[in-house]
Amino acid sequence: MLTTHYVPGTPNWIDLGARDIDATVAFYTTVFGWTFQSAGPDAGGYGFFQLDGKTVGAVGPCTEEGANPAWTAYFHTPDADATLKSVEQAGGSVRVPPMDVFTAGRLAGFTDPTGAEFAVWQPGDVKGLEAVMEPDTLCWTELYTTDAAAAKDFYHSVFSWNYQDMQMGGDLVYSVVSSPGGGKGDDTGQGGIMQLQEAHLAAGSTSEWHPYFGVTDCDATFAKATENGATTLIPPMDAPGVGRLAMLNDPEGATFALIKGDPTMT
Repeated sequence: MLTTHYVPGTPNWIDLGARDIDATVAFYTTVFGWTFQSAGPDAGGYGFFQLDGKTVGAVGPCTEEGANPAWTAYFHTPDADATLKSVEQAGGSVRVPPMDVFTAGRLAGFTDPTGAEFAVWQPGDVKGLEAVMEPDTLCWTELYTTDAAAAKDFYHSVFSWNYQDMQMGGDLVYSVVSSPGGGKGDDTGQGGIMQLQEAHLAAGSTSEWHPYFGVTDCDATFAKATENGATTLIPPMDAPGVGRLAMLNDPEGATFALIKGDPTMT
């Protein structure tokens, strides 16, 4: 279960790289009721999605050459430079070396050995997202990967993640991720890792992280998203013991998911 009491290895930020900031802001503010606040003239177009005055995400222009619009998951680190060394030792690569963001904090961007991009945030004045696990906020992060075993080994080495493997039918295994100190009892889960199936690999799917946003009505939010230009990856469906979920690409192709379920929304 996500919280805003961030400890190393837990998700503490998400942002979206987009080509058309105005159109992207219009989409997400319509779907989730967010507002947008620019980070100022020196931020290169970067700004914050807010809900009831609390920051729930951010958006900025795609800055890396050839980058496609996508959400990026950030994980808490007390030392971005030390995390860089851990990433390299574990077989990952550096996309963005550690850098200070004014006095807000220090970030770095990496790619895991299976090709999934992620980032870390070392808090300064900005500790992380100000609201999670509420309607229309982040409630889960998920990795679809070309090699689940390699991904699990990598993130365990870098963040000391623990895993609980769950059979999803047939040979499909879903690994629930938790960080040491990230929760108590059954509430330690913060995300999941799942192996891409052969059909997806044959179709060209690659490793990627995507966020889940908790909603009070999955079908209604899904309809609002598709009416405003999103395309369907997984239509609303019931997942036993989890809730009702859907997955979409936003109008520029960035993947995100919706979920209405326990313990997110009741």
